[in-house]
Amino acid sequence: MAVKPGKAAKKAKAYQHILIIMRHAKAEPFGVNGDRDRPLADKGLKQAKAVAKGLLDMKLVPDRIACSAALRTQQTCEKMLKTFGDAPKVDYRQSLYDGGMQAVLDELAHTKDKHRVLMVLGHEPTVSIASQWLASADSGPATIDLLNLGMSTASVAIFGSDKPFSQWQLHEADLLAVITPKDFD
Repeated sequence: MAVKPGKAAKKAKAYQHILIIMRHAKAEPFGVNGDRDRPLADKGLKQAKAVAKGLLDMKLVPDRIACSAALRTQQTCEKMLKTFGDAPKVDYRQSLYDGGMQAVLDELAHTKDKHRVLMVLGHEPTVSIASQWLASADSGPATIDLLNLGMSTASVAIFGSDKPFSQWQLHEADLLAVITPKDFD
């Protein structure tokens, strides 16, 4: 099911706070250095650039990015920052590599109220599970169902709420869209 980013951007304008949960871009296969040190593949570099450009076009450049400390997520973030510029503050977190869903919830809890757009950049299955737990029942079953099989590389789940991130609870945010890199073409 193709998603129109412009439609999601229009929905996002109605909310005070926007959360973007993103899975890292395509990485090289598991190698001798271990999972944590896998670099991005050439396809991943292209995906990261396409998603960054798409979010910029949607006027959803993050104020803050919470990024896993794994190499592939750092490289995804660095590639996106070339499009975003210096605006986002970036925090690299080991917990977003190995802390599961609680790490995502911790990032929400510790985000200052002044931040309007927060991006959490992590890994499967954490990103899709966290997205499912955050999505309200009003988000629509078809959109929530997109998360059931996990998020493909460089996909983003976009949420909206009028509450500051530190006040978000489970099943209260509106899941506006799940967008893949191909949807930005």
